[in-house]
Amino acid sequence: MTTRFFLETARLRLRPFTEDDLDRVVSLENDPGVRRFIDAGRPVSRDTVRRETLPRLLGRGFWAAEESASGEWLGWFCLEPESEPGWAVVELGYRLRRTAWGRGCATEGARALVHKAFTDLGTELVTAQTMTVNTASRRVLEKSGLRYVRTFFEEWPETIEGSEHGDVAYALTRAEWARSNRPEPPMSGQTI
Repeated sequence: MTTRFFLETARLRLRPFTEDDLDRVVSLENDPGVRRFIDAGRPVSRDTVRRETLPRLLGRGFWAAEESASGEWLGWFCLEPESEPGWAVVELGYRLRRTAWGRGCATEGARALVHKAFTDLGTELVTAQTMTVNTASRRVLEKSGLRYVRTFFEEWPETIEGSEHGDVAYALTRAEWARSNRPEPPMSGQTI
């Protein structure tokens, strides 16, 4: 069986999730560093991943990320649609294994998805959110062309270190993206 990739960049391939990704997702969800800004790194049971997390990832707008050269599973990216049908407004997201950190993978994948959203999917607005103190994700969003919109405070079930500083919202409209004359991200292979 040939894998059909949703998107390929110079170093990454994004493909649909399958049930076979369960063990990879369990590992990702149980890395306290990966989930530090989500739920303070609290462990997630395999059953919870199987019943809740994986079905969400199998849905529209989520893709497993692999390194092109080795096929190593790196985590996931998303352009989660905010409404049905279509892709008019999407939320950009990603969760990568620590082995992918500091290598530009998050920026490369995010930039390629923003480009695809505005050129192929008919997207009008890309949004994203993260904790104010998550400076690494904030840098990725800014390098991907999104602009800071606001800081906001919500009630969460658990207090996470840094949550007293709130969360930040980022956004990029199609018109802003077009005006920026952003060059196409490096692509390789066929994009479908």
